[in-house]
Amino acid sequence: MGRGKIEIKRIENLSNRQVTYSKRRNGILKKAKEISVLCDAHVSVIIFATSGKMHEFSSTPLVDILDQYHKLTGRRLWDAKHENLDNEINKVKKDNDNMQIELRHLKGEDISSLKYRELMALEDALENGLTSIRDKQNEFIRMMRKKTQHMEQEQDQLNCHLRQLEIASMNRNMGEIGEVFEQTRENHEYGQMPFAFRVQPMQPNLHQRF
Repeated sequence: MGRGKIEIKRIENLSNRQVTYSKRRNGILKKAKEISVLCDAHVSVIIFATSGKMHEFSSTPLVDILDQYHKLTGRRLWDAKHENLDNEINKVKKDNDNMQIELRHLKGEDISSLKYRELMALEDALENGLTSIRDKQNEFIRMMRKKTQHMEQEQDQLNCHLRQLEIASMNRNMGEIGEVFEQTRENHEYGQMPFAFRVQPMQPNLHQRF
């Protein structure tokens, strides 16, 4: 027995609806890929889920398919806003390509096709660039010299302060030594006897003989 027909209407049950969407989405994308391979057809499928998630398949670039659709149907796929945006994108791409070319020229690459005036303009640009670089280098050197001088001045000040501390320390030590010496001298003088001794002969009658 074959499968019964399913009534085509919105599935109210959320879980069943998500399962059905996943299965049928995969089936549609699979069929689109098969028909593009079997029949050499240009196929593009875009599917958006209720959550906003996108699934797509395109056998050829989507832009080519849209251009072909526009030519065959005559329908405008882009409004004025999108056309202006597309033109802006193309302009940015063109400017980027031109900048890449100029960069190669500044490197000395791909200059064989340049004319004399273009070469002269390129030379002027390089000279101006070198001048700016030299000015920046000189400014950097001046800053480094100024910084070095400042550091040397700080070092001289530190050395001077250090010498002052050393001198103050030596003076303090010398003062302490002087105080110790003075105290020692005073103690020595205080220890001497305040009277003199007179030596008497051991035999007092000796002086009578002379």
